[in-house]
Amino acid sequence: MGLLLGYVRVSTTDQHGQMQFDALIEAGVPEEQIYFDQLSGAKAAKDRPGLTALLGYARRDDTVLVYGSTAWAAP
Repeated sequence: MGLLLGYVRVSTTDQHGQMQFDALIEAGVPEEQIYFDQLSGAKAAKDRPGLTALLGYARRDDTVLVYGSTAWAAP
């Protein structure tokens, strides 16, 4: 069985994503396995360092949880 990983993205510097972090931790994702980006959703997925790191780390049997995302696109 693989790892449980999480991803949080917020759009602006006045957003902090704490609700998303809390929901992922409550779902069982270890805090150190939550990846984070703080940038506009208009940015291309390849310009998201947290998402890029997550996808580089994740393996076939891992599960990725994303809280409240309206769009998902891998680089």
